[in-house]
Amino acid sequence: MEQHDQAPDAGETEPLGSFASYTVGLIFALLLTGASFLVSQTHLLWAPGVPAGLAVLAIAQMGVHLVFFLHISTGPDNTNNVLALVFGLLIVTLVVSGSLWIMAHLNANMMPPSALMEMRR
Repeated sequence: MEQHDQAPDAGETEPLGSFASYTVGLIFALLLTGASFLVSQTHLLWAPGVPAGLAVLAIAQMGVHLVFFLHISTGPDNTNNVLALVFGLLIVTLVVSGSLWIMAHLNANMMPPSALMEMRR
């Protein structure tokens, strides 16, 4: 009798999403896109609150895409996907915050342009 090394459930493949799941995701994505256009083009939000409202809608849009289209969930079979997503977010956060920190310190420690012009004379 010959035995093959095979992962559990390797022969069974089931689709990740159904037509209904993709349709619900599309509807949510379209509603969030419409809401962001509405927020940016009308006076529904107080003017200084528009960037915060757009940021909230953008984060919600990312969540819809992750759940409905990329099928990232907290299930036991998606542990690696969630860890990769968290690691990617960590790297992006470090790069963006580090860049902003460096630019802020460079701006604080640079000479004013008028002083640079006087040094060249």
